[in-house]
Amino acid sequence: MRASPRAVLFDLDGTLIDTAADFVAVLNQLLTRHQREVLPFARIRETVSDGARALVQLGFGIDESAAEFESLRLELLALYQTQLTVHTRLFEGMDAVLAHLDQRDIPWAIVTNKPQAYTDPLLRALDLHQRCRIAVCPDHVSQRKPDPEGLLLACRHLGCPPESAIYLGDHRRDIEAGRNARMPTVACRYGYIHADDDIESWRADFIVDTPADIMTLLPR
Repeated sequence: MRASPRAVLFDLDGTLIDTAADFVAVLNQLLTRHQREVLPFARIRETVSDGARALVQLGFGIDESAAEFESLRLELLALYQTQLTVHTRLFEGMDAVLAHLDQRDIPWAIVTNKPQAYTDPLLRALDLHQRCRIAVCPDHVSQRKPDPEGLLLACRHLGCPPESAIYLGDHRRDIEAGRNARMPTVACRYGYIHADDDIESWRADFIVDTPADIMTLLPR
């Protein structure tokens, strides 16, 4: 089945680019600094799309009410800022997806909960900043996903009605944001999904197992 969208919107971490290895490295560095046991790659990977707060909770077993929580979160982000793109790459097969879109002049954009201070350097390092029509970050909206504000802003910039675009994401909130924008959605099973999460329950319009599967949804 094809979605035949006029525009394609991507979540960033866990959907368009694979940032997990860098987050694994910095969280384990932070844990080592504080004399904590490091965690397995897979355990951290599945938490990456939940954000820095969730990584601190995972690593230190504390919640946001803990006195040390905010300082640990800021320390984690400071470490991450110094090594944004050591291992980060497009997911395998994603470059072919973007090339397909570029060749057919189908605009694509990013709507992410990752702040602009991290998103912009990543896109420049991966040479995506001129290909991506717009990258909507929390800095640009009043409400983060699952609120649809970011998706609607991207669509206005692209001159595309929401119902004529698709949004791809690897988190339940991505699919909720797309549905709230009345936009077709694609859940990416290859992303950072918790082992006990049921992706079918997200009620996405499509589910893809690999970036290559995205091609089946695009105009030829």
